[in-house]
Amino acid sequence: MPINLPSDRKAVRAERARRLWASALNLPNQLTFLRLALAVVMFCLIAWDFFLASFVLFVIAAGTDWLDGYFARKYGQVTTLGRILDPFADKVIVCGTFIFLVAVPELLEVRFGLRPWMVVVIVGRELLVTALRSFLEDQGADFSAQFSGKLKMVLQCVAAGACLVYLDCGKAIGGAPAWVRWTMVASVWAAVLSTVYSGLAYVVAASRLVRSNR
Repeated sequence: MPINLPSDRKAVRAERARRLWASALNLPNQLTFLRLALAVVMFCLIAWDFFLASFVLFVIAAGTDWLDGYFARKYGQVTTLGRILDPFADKVIVCGTFIFLVAVPELLEVRFGLRPWMVVVIVGRELLVTALRSFLEDQGADFSAQFSGKLKMVLQCVAAGACLVYLDCGKAIGGAPAWVRWTMVASVWAAVLSTVYSGLAYVVAASRLVRSNR
């Protein structure tokens, strides 16, 4: 009986496309897409000086980051697309928020506050770790997230949120209270230091993996 190979290939491609589309539409990935959409709206609000609304959206977006991981594990919906999109969305939100914040003049006037070089450190670390992970996983090595990376993410979110709260409080007569200002400054420095530490930790881990695979 003759076999129609072109038809078989088309059927295989159609099945792969169907599975990819189905995985893209599962609940965890929908939450990730929602997080990206919220990020775009939030960036616009920061640019328009709607800092309180930006803070609310930032908190919601951070919440969906936890929810998509929870639902993916609970319902067994961990997909390759989700593993790519989730960290990508995290980087867009965190790096994008700091980039927009450092463009706000009122924030640059704060002594010991957020500075452009800090944003360069944050963005640079993300790019470096992404490159290392891509290289090592391509070699078959396990370069999973470390505790230092998760702690860094939490502190960065706290710092970004504190900056938004400070900017909103700054609109009031007399400006933001001193405790709000110093909380913001402390959280920014904690985020930067944890970013540097986690970056170094990942570099050390990567070098060990490279040596062990030789």
